[in-house]
Amino acid sequence: MDISFKCPTCDQELEVDASAAGSTIECPSCSTVITVPVAEPALAVLAAAVAQPGPAQPPKEEKHFAVPMHEHAAEALIQKPNRPLEVVAKDGDKTTRIRTFKRSDCVEVGKDRFDEFVSAFLEKVGQTNIVSIAPITYTIQDLATRQLMNDYGVVIVYKG
Repeated sequence: MDISFKCPTCDQELEVDASAAGSTIECPSCSTVITVPVAEPALAVLAAAVAQPGPAQPPKEEKHFAVPMHEHAAEALIQKPNRPLEVVAKDGDKTTRIRTFKRSDCVEVGKDRFDEFVSAFLEKVGQTNIVSIAPITYTIQDLATRQLMNDYGVVIVYKG
C-alpha cells in the first residue's frame, strides 16, 4: 500500500511505498528533504475498505469552453458551389467566369487529350457565352528528372 502526502514547502503531492515510512526523501519539485510520514492504521484500513468495492471514479473536471466570435458574423464561412452551366443558362443569370486548362492535366496514360477536353468544354458553354480565349505558357518541374519543362494551356473567359 502507498502513502500519499504533500510537501510542506511546495505542496507537491507525493506518493511512496508504505515500507518507506519514517525515512527521508528529497522532494522532486523543490529539493526539500522531507521525512515520509507513518501511515495511521485506522486510515490505512479505511483506505483499503474504500478501494476494494470497485474502481474509484475520478472527480468530474469542470471544463469551460469559449465559442470564438467572428467580427463579421454575417459572413458565410461555407461557400456554396457554383451552379451547373445548364441551370444557369435556364435562369438567364449569367456572370463572368474563368476556366484554365493546362496541357499537363489533360494527359491520360501517355495520351495527350488537351484538344478533346477544351473542345468539349467549349461545346458545353456555347459560342455565344465565350468572352475570350487566351493561350498561356508556364514552367513546371518534372518529378522524375527534376528538370524544368515548359508547357502550355488556355484560359477561357465565359458567361455562365
